[in-house]
Amino acid sequence: MSAARGEAVCAAPGAAAVTDPTHLDGTILLAPTPPRWVEAALRELPQLLIDHANCEKKAASSALALMFTYADDRPLALALSRLAREELRHFEQVARAMGTLGVPFARQTPGRYAAGLRRALRSADPGRKLDLLLTGALIEARSAERFALLAPRLAPPLSRLYAELGSAEARHFTLYLDLARASAPAAWRVRLATLAACEAELATAPDRSLRFHSGPV
Repeated sequence: MSAARGEAVCAAPGAAAVTDPTHLDGTILLAPTPPRWVEAALRELPQLLIDHANCEKKAASSALALMFTYADDRPLALALSRLAREELRHFEQVARAMGTLGVPFARQTPGRYAAGLRRALRSADPGRKLDLLLTGALIEARSAERFALLAPRLAPPLSRLYAELGSAEARHFTLYLDLARASAPAAWRVRLATLAACEAELATAPDRSLRFHSGPV
């Protein structure tokens, strides 16, 4: 099936049937993280921390990119300026934890999750702006869920750090969702249903390598 210009097709099964964008525990996620991912993350904690540090940098970069792309949207720019600063602080916190645990930084190949979400984005505005905000909300919601799953299973100081980051990511997903609602009051709910189905497939399907947002290895 081909998409119209400016549209993207997400191959997530059942996407058209999703109608409730707040299905899982009051969040916008449509499927929980598989227990196998949690067990793999605990076994491969150094690998998880390396990817986590990269994710915090990418989160700050994404917020800044939105600010520059939509410079005429003042509320968006001010909100994402604050968010970008917080994401960079999170990177610093993770970097310090890696230093304490003796985990070095390392290059990584791109993960399937981010690439899959990018393919689902529409390529032209006004739809692209909404898609970027909604995928931002989905990524932050998935992060919050996984921090909450990992924090009770980790030893200090990571347990405390991950609990704090889980609360922060929950605020971030709400911020992105509020910006999406303001951007497209009549369209955000239907579009979120489609993107959330895509995200759920990417976060739960088997993956070749462990990432913070991968499926189970």
